Amino acid sequence: MGMKGLLLGLLFTILYASGAIAMKFGLQSAPPLTLATLRFVIAGIILLTYLYVFQKGKYAVPNKRELWILFWLGLLNTSLFLGLGLIALQTVSSGIFNLFVPANALLFALLAFMFLGQTIRLKEWGGMIISFIGLFIASYPSLVGSHATFGGILLLFCAIISMALGSLIFKKTKISLPPLVINTWQVVFGGLILIIPSIILESGQSITVDLHLIGYLLWSVFALSIFNLSLWFYLLKKDAIIANNWLLLNPVAGYLLAAPLLGEPITKFAVIGTVFVLFGLYMSGNFRIKSPVEMVSSVKEVRHNT
Repeated sequence: MGMKGLLLGLLFTILYASGAIAMKFGLQSAPPLTLATLRFVIAGIILLTYLYVFQKGKYAVPNKRELWILFWLGLLNTSLFLGLGLIALQTVSSGIFNLFVPANALLFALLAFMFLGQTIRLKEWGGMIISFIGLFIASYPSLVGSHATFGGILLLFCAIISMALGSLIFKKTKISLPPLVINTWQVVFGGLILIIPSIILESGQSITVDLHLIGYLLWSVFALSIFNLSLWFYLLKKDAIIANNWLLLNPVAGYLLAAPLLGEPITKFAVIGTVFVLFGLYMSGNFRIKSPVEMVSSVKEVRHNT
């Protein structure tokens, strides 16, 4: 992996982890599904306006087949993953939630091996397992003190399956659209789907328009829904396995962000777990920067194969 891939992966990880921090501030002003619906509907309107008004003629509207695929991506990657995850957080600790998110890498690798014939090298499996062990160590205090319900755990498991299935569909269909167009329609469909459950489940709950709500919407719409989701599809197109492996760093980045922003302490378990996660990523190839000689060799190999 080159320096560009490393920097983009780290940027994606930091922004992805910041979503939970922003949600903590937003929840002080509105219920979770309402926040998610507002986020995706606003982001969808902005993205559609940019694509088909300010950039009129540059981006074509997806055809029926592509819209159908994008609907499923919106349902799986946005509505179900975020919706189920937020509902689960009412009865499951944030530590367990952070532990489940990177499990998507292992689940996707298994699905890709079963349905796409993706070859996973032994060292990549080993690296992911070592990283997963690190996540258990880092999340140990939260796991011990949690009071999770079976229903909450089941919802989290379904959310992670949904995300992995979304990555699988994206990889299998090989939809030939720019990442910005894919992200736009996924966000639009995801927001529209969330409207009904948010009305049914959170109707009557109060919404306070204050700095917490405005700050959450600005960050989640522009930094997360528009920029980081587009970056996610870019990483998926480059290498879906490595893209999903970056989720392994989500709990670590979350600890580092929560300490200064929320005052949450970084425990010795978090430090030890971080070492395991970083070593696992290095072992699987995510933190290995290619030298100029290796990069030239890679180019020659590609040219030879083509």
